[in-house]
Formats: sequence, structure tokens, C-alpha cells
Amino acid sequence: METITSLERVSFETLYATFKEAFRDYEMQVNENELQVMLSRRGFDASLSFGLFEDDKLMSFIFNGVGNFKGKKTAYDSGTGTLKECRGKGYASKIFTYSLPYLRRAGVSQYLLEVLQHNTGAYSVYKKLGFEVSREFSYFVQEASQVRIPERALASGYEIREISAGEISGIGGLGEFGGFGDLGAFGDFAPSWQNSNEAIARRAEDFRVFVAMNHWKPAGYCIFDPVSGDVTQIAVAEAHRRKGIASALLNEALKANRHTNIKIVNTEPGCTSITDFLASCGITPKGKQFEMIMRL
Repeated sequence: METITSLERVSFETLYATFKEAFRDYEMQVNENELQVMLSRRGFDASLSFGLFEDDKLMSFIFNGVGNFKGKKTAYDSGTGTLKECRGKGYASKIFTYSLPYLRRAGVSQYLLEVLQHNTGAYSVYKKLGFEVSREFSYFVQEASQVRIPERALASGYEIREISAGEISGIGGLGEFGGFGDLGAFGDFAPSWQNSNEAIARRAEDFRVFVAMNHWKPAGYCIFDPVSGDVTQIAVAEAHRRKGIASALLNEALKANRHTNIKIVNTEPGCTSITDFLASCGITPKGKQFEMIMRL
């Protein structure tokens, strides 16, 4: 018997076991703790996430994160999966359609997701459901041992300082966003959902924050998760570029790294400042994604 219900009363052990089985043939794997951290960072709400069960066995699921995106309450697809033997039955579409009234009643006005560009099947399904492409992203993964940061001295007058995530709002009198300063103004594009200030705030204790200071004012910064190797945000104010700041910041992240890889996920391909810098360090794109959005 087929039923669709929320995941509010499903144990995390069951969620992880189903997630692991659904993604067993994927290149990147996560353990149970990594999944917990990932979902927490993305705002996972079990009461607004749903699964399809056959005789009480979870066969397909959508993990929804809920938060704010561009000033609107938004649901974010933190993970959609179906057991291999059930694929091709349209289970994910059924779950998504079932979830819409619940999301609307919760005040959600839009739904956001990312899909790998080479996953043409999923992309076609999302288009049929009414999603539109909002942005294109590149993602980078490189073995930490293979990263080669150009030897360039940090310009005179600059220093790299480590601060706590909780101190960010006080840097240079910058405005606040979810408890964080608007350091995103240094970058050339707005971070994706999983790299946003709101996502960082959910797991602030996980991050190390390095800031380049120039005469007591910030000139650049890097927010880094040493456990996952994730360079969540890195940016240098335009007036301070080409002074060795990005190289110095990434070098600090590498020294703090506890993972075998370095990852930079969801940069905009048209942002040559970040793409060219990463290429100079031997970090080249591994693939591309579409960010897609649907108004509810």
C-alpha cells in the first residue's frame, strides 16, 4: 500500500539508511554525521519534508529546508532521493505535488532547488513541474594535497586575522544579516542557499573565519568549514584586489583543513575573478548546476 506522509515522526536512522541507499551509486558519499550537519545547515524541517512509503518502508523522500531567500519565506530542496528499484515511477513528483498545500499553509511563497546540469532527467521533471532557471553555478573539488597557491607576498599594510563567526557583525561597521555582517558586499554575486549567511548562522560553531584587515578595516574574508573542506564564502573587496589577499586567505583555510579535499560549491561561471583565482591554484571546475525556482 502506497502512502505519503511528513517525515516528522521518522527516525533519523531510517532517513539516513534510505538516503544512503538512494545515493549509493553517486560519486560523492556522506556519512550519518555529515548528513546531519548538511541538513541542519540547510534548515531541514521534518514537519515540512515528505516521504512515500510502501507497506511502511520509506521508498522515496524530499528533505525540505525552510528559511528566507531574497526576503521571502522559501522551501529549499535539501535532498530528493528514490530507491533504485522504484525509480521511473514518478514518486518524487508525487511527493512534491502532495507537499505543496502544506508548504503554502506554512507561509512558504517559493521553492528553490539546485540540479546538476548533466542530470537531464531531473531537470526535465523540474521544468514540467513549473520551475524556472534563476542562475547557473559551477562547483569545484580538488584534493587538498594538489592545491598550489601561487607564492605571492601579502601587500604591506595588510594582515590576516582569525575571528569567531559571532564577531562578523562588528567588522568595519557593516550591516547585519541573520546576526552576520554583510560581508557578502565584497563578492561579485550573492551566495547560494547552502552558503548564505543564514545557513552559516545555523552552524556557526563549525566554521573558522579569516579576515584580511587594512588599517583596522576589513578588505577580504574567508569562511571555511575544516571538517568538510568547504570554502563556504571567500571574497576580496574590489579596491583591495591583486594584493595577495585571496591567496593568503585560502592558505589559512588549507592549514586549518581536516578533510582530504577542498570544495568550493556554487560560484557563478561569469565571475572570472573567482574562477581565474581558483585556476591559478590548480582548482578547476568539476561540474555545473542550475539554480531553479518555482513561485507557490
